[in-house]
Amino acid sequence: MTDSRSLKLTNDSDTLCELPVLSGTTGPDVVDVQSLYSKTGMFTYDPGFTSTASCRSSITYIDGEAGVLLYRGYPIEQLAEQCTFVEVCYLLLYSELPNNAELKEFANNITMHTMVHDQVNNFFRGFRRDAHPMAIMVGVVGALSAFYHDAMDIHSKEDRRICAIRLVAKVPTIVAMCHKYSTGSPFMYPQNKLGYVENFMRMMQATPCDDYEANPVLVKALDRILILHADHEQNASTSTVRLAGSSGANPFACITAGIACLWGAAHGGANEAVLNMLLEIDNVSRIGLYIDKAKDKNDPFRLMGFGHRVYKNHDPRAKLMRETCHEVLNELGLRDDKMFKLALELERIALEDEYFIAKKLYPNVDFYSGIVLHALGIPSKMFTAIFAMGRTIGWVSHWDEMIADPDQKIGRPRQLYTGQTRRDVPPNRG
Repeated sequence: MTDSRSLKLTNDSDTLCELPVLSGTTGPDVVDVQSLYSKTGMFTYDPGFTSTASCRSSITYIDGEAGVLLYRGYPIEQLAEQCTFVEVCYLLLYSELPNNAELKEFANNITMHTMVHDQVNNFFRGFRRDAHPMAIMVGVVGALSAFYHDAMDIHSKEDRRICAIRLVAKVPTIVAMCHKYSTGSPFMYPQNKLGYVENFMRMMQATPCDDYEANPVLVKALDRILILHADHEQNASTSTVRLAGSSGANPFACITAGIACLWGAAHGGANEAVLNMLLEIDNVSRIGLYIDKAKDKNDPFRLMGFGHRVYKNHDPRAKLMRETCHEVLNELGLRDDKMFKLALELERIALEDEYFIAKKLYPNVDFYSGIVLHALGIPSKMFTAIFAMGRTIGWVSHWDEMIADPDQKIGRPRQLYTGQTRRDVPPNRG
């Protein structure tokens, strides 16, 4: 909302323009620069959009200095401890936590849409067996628009609701199919009697040869991972979904754009990078060597899973994920496993070393989630795909909010041009 304040831009003693100041319900005020070019002939320059609010949103709030993450106003700590992932999906999509009747209906709607069209199976046969799961996801999720085009009027609230349900329901099935395809195992169809996470774990790990019953401790762990990754404000992939959606693209295409962006090592690939780092260090006796490499500013090596671009102190999700990590290790009897002993010792050193404390390089959510997913028997190349599964509800919620926003317009960033000015093609170029 606009208040009575404005920001004056001056040039020596002359006032170039006055720009309105906007205030949200919490967080920093923003300067509305929409009229800057028409008033001054200038644009703002902000690589990475680190000081630019690209939209209004009521979904997620982050205070990086204080280590706060809120979904629709609820602290992530309370949601992770008291709610299921399906409840959090409802909250992100509909703004409020569901009552029992609303939750039952919502969960049932998701369950009824977990199957994918049988001809989707044909897409998998076109990929190499060793294709990265994210490459397959980009292709298959994007192809859903060819199968579910009966409800893609983006200006219809009901069509948007149906698309949201379909995406939240079908992405886990597709993620599990990506894993099964890479291992040469038969696809496992979802079972309507199972809950969201339990169903996914069965599709990932069961075979037609044996009965499968998921460990409740592991189900809870994966459910928490999904909650902690469900949304994170205007990050790169969410901004990508919004930018794609601003053109009027169908929701399956928009979510595919988010998946492609998440695939980047600087974004969703972080937890996979943590595991690869642990494999490189290999042994507790070599930790000191890698700690020294991390401290050497001339060494390209970086400890993955420590520090965060947004959170300047503790990542609020990390404490929750750390608790889950230890619960899983205890449940599976893995505390003496070589890989996990290495991770726990690295964590201990980082929390005690003055260098890491001074730079506030605390273990983040990616450090612990990578360890947990590995403990669950999930291959590291599947980590980002599971991240995408959790983040789908956040992407869909932001897409839906953007489409319903009367102020939304097609995204069209400007630039600071540094190339050649106008020049003529030479008549004789031989």
